[in-house]
Amino acid sequence: MTFETTALAGLEQEGRLVDAVYKGASDKEGYLAYRGDFALKMQEAKADEKRPPEFCLEQGLALVKNGGSTIDALAGYIHDIANLNTFKDVMGSLLSSSGNYIIFAGNIDFSDKYSVAFGDATLTVLPLDESTVWKELSDLSGLDKNDFKKLDGGGKVQLMLDKAGESKSTYEQISFEDFLKKALPVRNRNENRPV
Repeated sequence: MTFETTALAGLEQEGRLVDAVYKGASDKEGYLAYRGDFALKMQEAKADEKRPPEFCLEQGLALVKNGGSTIDALAGYIHDIANLNTFKDVMGSLLSSSGNYIIFAGNIDFSDKYSVAFGDATLTVLPLDESTVWKELSDLSGLDKNDFKKLDGGGKVQLMLDKAGESKSTYEQISFEDFLKKALPVRNRNENRPV
């Protein structure tokens, strides 16, 4: 099984699956798991120098079915919710009404949680409070590190996204356009860091 026969095939061919921590079979029959970044906006390559993406859906987790045309489950972090427009262009057609999609955002109010209409799909958008997607999803799902001990990389992604799907709550329903108006100023990632 390779990603060539899944919904991620196009992204793989375009070189958008970057900084992969895991990329291979999950422990569920017929499924593949991905853990890494999804490049959303590429920088123009100068001469033969390959440049890093301008921005990504970071710390991404995804599950796809072999032979499937949509992503079954996806989670990740977006630093600026305005970049969801590009996410929609790049990945919107890969999301379905039956999928489970959780996006953590860097510039929404810490008390805000939304269910955002996104074409046929619905995005659950949550704030990311100075942590990681993995940690936030673990807390959301009631998992701790002992739950992952005996699992390989694919099994960990499968368990995390399965449990996140089971524990998903419904939040304020909002249109994509109205959600984008909720953007707060984008925080400087480097402030308050030791020099």
